[in-house]
Amino acid sequence: MSLYRNTVWFLKGMREYTRSGYEAAAKQFVAEDLEVNVAGRSYMITGANSGIGKATALAIAKKGGTIHLVCRKNAGCMVNNRELTEDGLEKTLATNTLGTYILTAALLPAMEKEDDARVITVSSGGMLVQKLNVLDLQFETGTFDGTMAYAQNKRQQVILTEHWAKPHPKIHFSIMHPGWADTPAVRSSMPDFYEKMKNRLRTEEQGADTVVWLAISSAATKHPSGLFFQDRKPVSTHLPFAFTHSSPEDEEK
Repeated sequence: MSLYRNTVWFLKGMREYTRSGYEAAAKQFVAEDLEVNVAGRSYMITGANSGIGKATALAIAKKGGTIHLVCRKNAGCMVNNRELTEDGLEKTLATNTLGTYILTAALLPAMEKEDDARVITVSSGGMLVQKLNVLDLQFETGTFDGTMAYAQNKRQQVILTEHWAKPHPKIHFSIMHPGWADTPAVRSSMPDFYEKMKNRLRTEEQGADTVVWLAISSAATKHPSGLFFQDRKPVSTHLPFAFTHSSPEDEEK
């Protein structure tokens, strides 16, 4: 099953996640969606000192938005060896899942009081090869695979987004895949992938496009809350016949 998932996902990625995939999708974009002025609105962006986060911050600032940059080290995390934080938590889980949960949960009371509040989480198409695994959240069994751990974290983010959307109807939640983009994080954490794909990767701005669209366009909030987006369109969170659906009981955990 792992071979099937990875093969289907890679073929899908070559078709949709590359620069040419973005250019094909962009032919269907509505230019007017981003012809807005968001002066007076505030946006908190994590990981805004480089890559997609920085491109998002610059794009929204040009539209008049007030940007709050939350960045010390990369907000996302992919490591090749299993590491623990000083609190004894596995590093990728702590950064990608618990960090997302803690920050979002802390902001929910304030956002509930605002009009048109939105939460956008940057996930990864890699999560499509992973089924939620609640039995080994800290990757304590088997051989550690940083790429698969990252993909599992991104699956967890999808589940979190879907569950947040239900009890918070005043807030529009969305999660997205930026495609395969040429960012410092990709170059440092996936050097082999970068060398093979560098001429096909999206620009940082192309990777950030859907984040910006979800953050500022009125078209984005016409879609139901809790969906997964790619190139300004909601898409499935599962590959066909990949058996990555999890039970409601596991998701509640």
